[in-house]
This record gives sequence, C-alpha cells and structure tokens, in this order.
Amino acid sequence: MSHRIRRRAFLKAAARGTIGASLLPLAGCSRGAQAPARTANDGRWAPLVADIERRIPGLMAAAVVPGLSIAIVRDGRLLWHQGFGVRDSASNEPVDDGTVFEAQSMSKPVFAYAVMQLYERGAIDLDAPLTTYGSRRPLEGDPRLDSITARHVLCHSAGFQNWRSSSDPLRIHFTPGERHLYSGEGYHYLQSVVTELTGRVDPEACGRYEGDVEICATDIDAYLTANVLAPFGMRSSGYVWNDGRFRNHARPHDVQGRPGLKGRPTPIDAARYAAAGALQTTAVDYARFLIAVVDPKKGDRFHLRRGTIAEMVRPHVKVGESSSWALGWAVQHTGHGDVIFHAGDERGFHSIAVASVPAKSGFVIMTNGDNGKALIGKLMVDDALQPFLLSAEERPPAGPMA
Repeated sequence: MSHRIRRRAFLKAAARGTIGASLLPLAGCSRGAQAPARTANDGRWAPLVADIERRIPGLMAAAVVPGLSIAIVRDGRLLWHQGFGVRDSASNEPVDDGTVFEAQSMSKPVFAYAVMQLYERGAIDLDAPLTTYGSRRPLEGDPRLDSITARHVLCHSAGFQNWRSSSDPLRIHFTPGERHLYSGEGYHYLQSVVTELTGRVDPEACGRYEGDVEICATDIDAYLTANVLAPFGMRSSGYVWNDGRFRNHARPHDVQGRPGLKGRPTPIDAARYAAAGALQTTAVDYARFLIAVVDPKKGDRFHLRRGTIAEMVRPHVKVGESSSWALGWAVQHTGHGDVIFHAGDERGFHSIAVASVPAKSGFVIMTNGDNGKALIGKLMVDDALQPFLLSAEERPPAGPMA
C-alpha cells in the first residue's frame, strides 16, 4: 500500500469524526460575498492554494453548508487563510477572518497545553494521583479514583465514560491506564483540579448539568485566556460570552441550511465545559495555537519547550492498528510519519485541526452547518490538503493534485 493511500485513509477517518464531541448544549441557504483571501508571499504554494480556493464554494453548495473558514500553516507560519460563505444565512453577513465558531472538542488540545505548562512549572506531576492535588472527588466508593493521573486524563485512559447522565452515572469502567475510552468527564475532572491549583470557585453561582451534577462558576476562562489565548495572539477567542469579542459570531445551521440559536456560554457553562468543549475561536486564532505546537521556539512561561511538546504529541495509548492517543491529541501513524489531529462536532458546528510536527505544518477548517462534517470529509480525502502536511523532501511539484 502506498504512503499516499495510507494518508488518504487517515484523512477519511479523521473526517468521519472519530474524535468525540462535547455536549455543550446548543440548538442546532444563501451565500454572501466572499471575504478576501490572505496568502503568505510564497509562490511555491500558490497553485495548490488556488486549487483549494476553487473547490470550496462548490463543495459548500453541494453540502448545504452556509459558512466555512480555513487556515493553513506551513513551515511554522500562517501561509493562507480565507472565509467562505455566510456566518448567518438570515442576515447574509459573510464569514471573514474574525468570524468566531464553536470549536467544541478542539478545546481539549488547548487545555492540554495549559496542563503541560503547569507540568513545566512544577505545579503538577503528570503521573501523580489527581486526588493528591485537591479536595474534590468526583465519585466515592471506588479506590481506583486514587490512581487516576493527569496523563491518564489527557490521553483518555482514565476510565470515565464520555459524559454521565441520569441513566448512566459517572463511574470508572476499567483500571486507569489499561486502555482507551474517550472522556469529556475526565477532562472536566482535570479542569476542576487545575482550578483548585490556580483559581477560585464562586459558590453563589451554580447550575445543574448532566446527571443532575451541580457545577459552580470559576475563573477558568480568565486563566486559560491569560496563559494560552493571549500569549499566542488569540484575541478573538474565549470561553464565556462577550458581546464585544464575539459580535462577529457564526450561527449554527441545520442540514437544510436553516439558522438556529447561538448559545451564549456563562461562567458556569465554562466551569463545566471549558476543557472539553467550550472554546469559541476563529480558524486563524486556532492556527496560531497550532503554530505553537508544531514549531516551538525557545520556551518561556507560556511557550512549552521542545521536549515538552515532544512528550505531548508522542503516542501514549494505542487505539487501533494505525492510531493512538497522545496528550490532548489523536495521532495517526502514516507512511509519512505521525500526524496529530482533533475534531470538534456539535449541532450546527463541525471543525477539525490536523498537523505534522516534523513538517511544522497543518490546517484548520471550521464550519457552521450540520453537514460540515461531510464537507470536511470531501475536502480532505481528495488530496487537496495532503501536500501541506508533507516535508519539503516529500512535497510534490506545485500544481493541482490529480
């Protein structure tokens, strides 16, 4: 089997949404003027970029997806980014570089980065039981809780289910570290530990969520903004609704392209979902975060050292024959080396980020339609984006792929 076929198989699997989605509760056309493209001054990539730019409008129309934003990173810099279609089919306002989408489960790599910062600062040991860091215990009566570590949570081997419910209370399904089970609950638990170490809880502002669990507001939005979003220039990103920051937001649309209601997350919502799925961001902002992962510079208080990044993206738990989980990222093993990725899926919003650390390259795609996953799949499996993940030695000659 050729490297190229194996890479296409990965892109197809990623597009199917093999990464779990968060449960941030949100309700789930016409095309407006296209936002001007922004391209780095690099003629080597111009034909490939032009090919993608030609394909996207037709794919959007066929899939009935109102809006899309894409950003491509190459050699550790933002190569090209562009908005297509409209952020709201009712107002016909176009998608542009500042249009904010719901990242959903793509929140997890951002939170994982913040945890790795705490690891570098000596505030948390990846392999120490989380129960040693705080008083909060998400469940009682199971001694296995005292063996769950940050590493287990970040690579989804803690043993918790994805989300609890009234019919499926929170429980540990196997010995932590034994195998993989995707879990938003695990990320929420680790987020609560981070809050005990770095922030505060407001016991006067609380709400009820899945399985009637009580959640009280915290300052996790401010913490993640100060430690990840702001240092990386992600000025249009956050976890709690802000009329100024999010005025250029995308509305969700159903399979027929009809607009739904846009959720406005509160500090209580962020206390429940920030780590697992509450990030509101733009494709360009997320690409800036991706650059910090694929091309780490000299480490400082906010930027992880290369060795820490290497630990973050290396495979930790085997999932299938050609895939694993790292810390915050899924990993696909291909003939061209490992590729990290994470998708985000919820009613009306479907997105994905894919990157090659050795090539210092990747891309981010965000959509505001229920058919976005299918659209992303078609865009990814036709080899239009594959060249951007290859090293300079492997890259094919410039020009549209056959």
